[in-house]
Amino acid sequence: MHHSVLNCRLFADIPEEEIDSLLLCCKASERSYQKNDFIFYQKDKPEYLHLLLEGEVAVCRDSPSGRRSLVASFNRGGDLFGEVYAFLDRQEYDYYAVAVTAAKVLWIPRTFLYRNCNNQCSFHTNLTLNMLNILAGKAYFLNQKLQYLSGETIRHKIAAFLLKHNKGDNKVVLPMNREEMADFLGVTRPSLSREFMKMKQEGIIDIKGNCVTIIREEELEDLFG
Repeated sequence: MHHSVLNCRLFADIPEEEIDSLLLCCKASERSYQKNDFIFYQKDKPEYLHLLLEGEVAVCRDSPSGRRSLVASFNRGGDLFGEVYAFLDRQEYDYYAVAVTAAKVLWIPRTFLYRNCNNQCSFHTNLTLNMLNILAGKAYFLNQKLQYLSGETIRHKIAAFLLKHNKGDNKVVLPMNREEMADFLGVTRPSLSREFMKMKQEGIIDIKGNCVTIIREEELEDLFG
């Protein structure tokens, strides 16, 4: 068993020896990819959960004009992607997954999560409950993203993002690079960078690399007053 499996929330509170049995029982398979290889394509039939073991994977969607929109990126061993489709009655993916670097991915059949286990694995129920917890967390995350996207202007979106990630010391370490943040907020990267610079010039924030210092927090809050 790859060590990254132990980092996955899907297997929380399940002993390591039982995880081995579960993976064997569900017929999980490990697959390797080179940079730019597709893990699955848009319109593929979703039949598996995907657990990142090594490398980095991007989940994307292309617009009719061909512009790529980043849905999410994964670079930590143990990250799950495509898991939402485990409980959706959908015949195809709405997006695709591509390896950003060389990567290894564990494929887990989705049917294992909601059918009775023939081998009566003692921790099968734990696995299903962990999956429900993961889906609840993802629903919360998407709700937060919707709040950002509903901002009237780029400044509204940036302000909402910074206020959400401010832990009380007015210093925010951006959890993604500029391109990923632009995709997340639904704006172009140049527009995002220009607005950051305007806010810095106006003395609202200071920004160095991926660290943003909020100087005039009240001005960010006033945008929502």
